Amino acid sequence: MSEDIEHRFWYNLKTGEVEQGFQSPSVDRVGPFDTREEASRALEILRANSAKWSEEDAAED
Repeated sequence: MSEDIEHRFWYNLKTGEVEQGFQSPSVDRVGPFDTREEASRALEILRANSAKWSEEDAAED
């Protein structure tokens, strides 16, 4: 994972575009991601993480 966060990739939730660096307001973007490809799959990755966390929470109960 790169330490230079400004040059990593972000997914813009408002436009659906991948951006490199801080191009849009933080409220509109998720990331950072290491590659453009990974950022383009941001919604898929977020859904998978959310499902995993829900399963973990349910297992703790």
